[in-house]
Amino acid sequence: MEPSNFSDTYILVINGKPEGPFTLQELKARKIKPGDFVRTDGMDDYKEAQEMPQLRELFGFARPMVIPQYFAGFDQRLLASALDWFFISGVCIVIVFFATLFISNDVLRVSVAFSLLFIIPLAKIICHIVMECSAKQGTFGKQILKIKVCDMDGERIGAARSVKRNLLKIVSVLPFFIGYLFSFFNKQQQCMHDMLAGTLVTKERLI
Repeated sequence: MEPSNFSDTYILVINGKPEGPFTLQELKARKIKPGDFVRTDGMDDYKEAQEMPQLRELFGFARPMVIPQYFAGFDQRLLASALDWFFISGVCIVIVFFATLFISNDVLRVSVAFSLLFIIPLAKIICHIVMECSAKQGTFGKQILKIKVCDMDGERIGAARSVKRNLLKIVSVLPFFIGYLFSFFNKQQQCMHDMLAGTLVTKERLI
């Protein structure tokens, strides 16, 4: 069977063996169940049909309540933060560099350069707030490491909670980053700001 559009086809596990690919209409004719395992060509692992939005919409499956089980460790979060500092600093430095090319006054040029000390941290905070409540649920660093921010039920957080979480990082930073060390002493590896905001940083399930 050679479907014309493989991106709309699915491999279905039947009696413990993968079969297909099947189109959406063929899956519908087979009356698949919410717990049947399926996979598309672009997926690394099988998922239950009810976990996939397009199949939930087509078959009317209820969204499963998935309790987060795998949490990002301190090392992953630290690396993600380092990557974010690198990307954001790089963009800000390039912008300020080109801006100084059009400034003839040496004092003003130096002042603009020193403004990076304030611009970069501010840009990083804004980036975190916006991206952690977006569909990606994480900054560029988190996306690279495949970790994301969610609420205690594993759902995407709203803008208000994202603002709260990132402002509460002040509590984790002062004094001496003690709030970040809390992640070593609880099963969900929450830092102090996560505990106060009711958020988790999760990673993809183990394969």
